[in-house]
Amino acid sequence: MTKVTVLGTGLMGSGMARSLARAGEQVTVWNRSPDKALPLADVGASVAEDPATAVSGAEVVLTMLFDADAVEQVMTEALPAMHEQAVWIQSATVGLDGTARLARLADRHEIGFIDAPVLGTRQPAEQGKLIVLAAGPTELRVRVAPVLDAIGARTVWVGEHPGHGHRLKLAANSWVLSVTGATAQSIALTRQLGLDPALFLEAISGGPLDCEYAQLKGKTMIVGDFAPAFTLGGAVKDSALIVQALQAAGCDDRLMTALNAQFEDGAQAGLGGDDMAAVIRVFS
Repeated sequence: MTKVTVLGTGLMGSGMARSLARAGEQVTVWNRSPDKALPLADVGASVAEDPATAVSGAEVVLTMLFDADAVEQVMTEALPAMHEQAVWIQSATVGLDGTARLARLADRHEIGFIDAPVLGTRQPAEQGKLIVLAAGPTELRVRVAPVLDAIGARTVWVGEHPGHGHRLKLAANSWVLSVTGATAQSIALTRQLGLDPALFLEAISGGPLDCEYAQLKGKTMIVGDFAPAFTLGGAVKDSALIVQALQAAGCDDRLMTALNAQFEDGAQAGLGGDDMAAVIRVFS
């Protein structure tokens, strides 16, 4: 049994905490809004009142907060209370610069750091079926393995250095966001041309153009049920981080910049808390 603390129990963090509890780990949780952490007591998690109390005695601390600033603020409070042999798994999507900043923060406190963003949304998080894209020193891998095994269907070790996991995460998210935006455009165009939008999904079904994710998001767009699995606000943040990475790598950023503008328009229209499939409302 591993003593694990999860800091941040939103859509993803709560699911990860449930998967850890189901795997038999000793779980402590904390969230800035206590009402998002309290339900986890029903699965045996201890609910802490503050980050420092939450990490006291933990062997592994996992952060799943919104962005780099939120993670840094919380961990600045938590790190002095962590045991010197504890390991920090940083799973929030914070970008390349954010990951470097957080790794330096861990170094200043002499705490082991694993860069481990994940692929997947709320349901895979709750089922322990995320794909973990991890990077960090080889000697830390055995110590974090029970945690990563509990939250994920598999772990892809990308490299030894913090930031390598995030590089692959941003590349993968560029595909996810592109598929979502393209599906919204096709669904909206089919409808605006006077056809049943379900015909688009039927047309690509089972062929080389088909994509399970397009089918999933497309059906959501058609029925207009935008219960969040991954929020539109999160898509705004992540697409902006991808634009930054493209620019830093010397890649053309025009496609992701356009997608970011579409997601931003949706958020400005009050859809930021809805699932990112709600971006279809910007197209029609």
